[in-house]
Amino acid sequence: MAVIGGGAMGSAAAWQLALRGHRVVLFEQFGPGHRRGASHGSSRIFRHAYAHRRYINLATRADRLWRQLERLDGGRVYTRTGAVDHGHPAEVFALSRALTEAGVDNSLLRPKEAALRWPGIRFDTMVLHHPAAGRIDADGAVAALQRQAVAAGADVWHHTTATGLRLLPSGVRVVTDSGHLRFDQAVVAAGAWTSKVLETLPGLRDELPALRTTQEQPAHFAPVGEPVDWPSFIHHPGADLATAPGTGGIYGLSSPDGVKIGEHGSGPEVDPDTRDFLPDPAGITRLQDYAATWLPGVDPASAKASTCLYTTTPDHHFIVDRSGPVTVLAGFSGHGFKFTPAIGELAAGLVSGAARAPAEFAFGRRASTPPGTALAPATHQIRQGS
Repeated sequence: MAVIGGGAMGSAAAWQLALRGHRVVLFEQFGPGHRRGASHGSSRIFRHAYAHRRYINLATRADRLWRQLERLDGGRVYTRTGAVDHGHPAEVFALSRALTEAGVDNSLLRPKEAALRWPGIRFDTMVLHHPAAGRIDADGAVAALQRQAVAAGADVWHHTTATGLRLLPSGVRVVTDSGHLRFDQAVVAAGAWTSKVLETLPGLRDELPALRTTQEQPAHFAPVGEPVDWPSFIHHPGADLATAPGTGGIYGLSSPDGVKIGEHGSGPEVDPDTRDFLPDPAGITRLQDYAATWLPGVDPASAKASTCLYTTTPDHHFIVDRSGPVTVLAGFSGHGFKFTPAIGELAAGLVSGAARAPAEFAFGRRASTPPGTALAPATHQIRQGS
């Protein structure tokens, strides 16, 4: 069994497949802890707050699997801080209804009440509090997933680039920069390089929804004053928040590097092999302006910007599906990291034939829709409970 891509999703798939007795080789073109893709950094939001039941259930399963990973690995990757959503009332109330229907603890607070509890944030409308949320240590999670994959019998080959695939009468051949290897099946979890890996399989490539890769720019800000209990937070467009065109809102969370905030999906389209890694000065200014207005608990002048990659589908749903001996995991950037171990488990089910791709994640062309609120597909485009 080959797994191509050693970021979060590929590492999770390798772990879950190895746990089930598969002989796994994980191919990663860069070294451990590299900064070239979408899985690096000290923090990602974990939350159940989606208007779509599929994602709530997936987060619930991921929560259990993150805990399992921590027990096996002996360290912590998931820190519970709670999360808050505010902004457009329709978004906030839709999320609260969805969580309540799914049996996930949540409450609605008035802005003044929320400001007393979380003085580092200014709120504009009713606030959804979701106490089971928190943050994931991205670098630590990928390292732990790979350690546990190896402990379960997988081989991890860093600095080995899989440049393509060839279908065989029985199985698949992985073409690497150092030779060809035959496997019964392959899982492609190559992030922004997915389309490039699948170039050699035009039939499968044509089944995929279009993938768009952008260079995004979050920034970390230094807290000020007394220590503040920082929840993860999502500020939905509307109400008092205006965002850049095409932006799905503002997200933020605490991290060892400071308070991280970012625009959701506002970056330029790039090629992952030639991008410049340079933050956009205008984007930094927008984040500083946001911090000055909405985050009294940070120093707006302290912004330290970085870049990362988003790879998204037209409808912002993931791709998790199988065609013949090839399973593809793609289109997660922007809101997928929290689900990592559950996606790995689903991939293992597809490989064995024990699971089918959820309709939302299946191959096939998809209609283009506007980006949703931060870290979630747009609520207006998804029927509740579908």
